[in-house]
Amino acid sequence: MAKFYGVSTDYLLCLTENRNYPDTELTELHLSDSMVELLKSGRINNRLLCEIATHEDFVTLMTDTEIYVDGVATSHFQNFNSLLEVLREQVLSQYQPVEEDTALKALEAMQIQEENYFYQVTHRTWNTILHAIREAHKDDTDSAPDDSNAMKLIKDAKKALAVPGSCLDVFTALICTQLQIWYEKLSEQERTVLKNVMKKTPAYKDSPLSRMKRR
Repeated sequence: MAKFYGVSTDYLLCLTENRNYPDTELTELHLSDSMVELLKSGRINNRLLCEIATHEDFVTLMTDTEIYVDGVATSHFQNFNSLLEVLREQVLSQYQPVEEDTALKALEAMQIQEENYFYQVTHRTWNTILHAIREAHKDDTDSAPDDSNAMKLIKDAKKALAVPGSCLDVFTALICTQLQIWYEKLSEQERTVLKNVMKKTPAYKDSPLSRMKRR
């Protein structure tokens, strides 16, 4: 089967996720020791890193990054800005415009800072990559954190707020709900005992409810 499908036996047995290159030498990948250690450490999500690196726009991101890091375009930015500055000086010397002059402001605005330019370009590409990967995983069951507990707490809090009585009644009703005790079915004596216990707990003493009066 491995020969028929052109894959390794490890891939068929789910021992590796690499279908085509199961035994690629590290020297072919040009990975540094630090990178190999990082990938093996478990400190980062290697699968997510692979998705980022194989996205169609990642090559563009790396190209722009390389241009910035190597300073390939630095001289072009400097020449362009120098030309604009010369034009600006000529306008100032010949026409003595006011500071709010539109043409003068336009010459200032046209000057491009290399750092700002590449920040905008790489940031836009990076956002595109992240958005695409997030969209690809939006239906995954394990992608988003489980907010069912938070929603249940909100629902329980709303239910407790509907309980008549003091803020202590509300707090006790909320705790009962969390403990799966039906507060409404408790006798008056049981409620009194519970409320006396709750008044002694730091959870109630430190809560805003202990300092509030219900209207």
